[in-house]
Amino acid sequence: MLDVAVIEEPAAAEASLDPIRSRILAALAEPGSAAMLASRLGLPRQKVNYHLKKLERHGLVELAEERRKGNVTERVYRATAASYVISPSALAVVSPDPSRSPDQLSARWLLALGARLVQEVGSLLTGASRARRRVATFGIDAEVRFASAADRTAFAGELAQTVAALVGRYHDEFAPGGRSHRVVVGLHQIPTAESAATESRAALRQGTAGTREKESEAGQENPR
Repeated sequence: MLDVAVIEEPAAAEASLDPIRSRILAALAEPGSAAMLASRLGLPRQKVNYHLKKLERHGLVELAEERRKGNVTERVYRATAASYVISPSALAVVSPDPSRSPDQLSARWLLALGARLVQEVGSLLTGASRARRRVATFGIDAEVRFASAADRTAFAGELAQTVAALVGRYHDEFAPGGRSHRVVVGLHQIPTAESAATESRAALRQGTAGTREKESEAGQENPR
């Protein structure tokens, strides 16, 4: 089982987002049969079998083993990965494109960069898996706490200069047999549970207000 698998096909993405199928995928972190899953999830076995076939068709689960029980053969499945990431390529023409409006200070542009990272690394992993090869990558994950916004701005400036200097030192446009690599560096505030809850409440209030507004408009258009 892989630690992380990237879903690139739209149909596979749709299958993984189904609430029942996502529960089955989570349960199959440990191998299980349809009967075992039905017991764990409180679902009819026939329904579990139906969803297992859909997940297997899209390569999200695989047959782990077959067990003979009397005159019946029990099929035991497992998820193909512990977790899944949906590639922006599954969204086709509406996937984010960082080249449209590059802006180092834009949170949405940072999201577009992240989306491209998932798409490109996912594509590399898919090709490497078929060729039974490893992908050469490097990542840094660090956390920094700034005393002020001015410090954050100064840090971003020094980081940009350092990265530009390194790229300029090692970039060789005309190297025979050279391979192009992409360097992505991002800086963002770490969301807290409190801020997430506040944003959820605000979204809920906005949605409720929107519903009331629509109901009011409908009442005006259709007076009794």
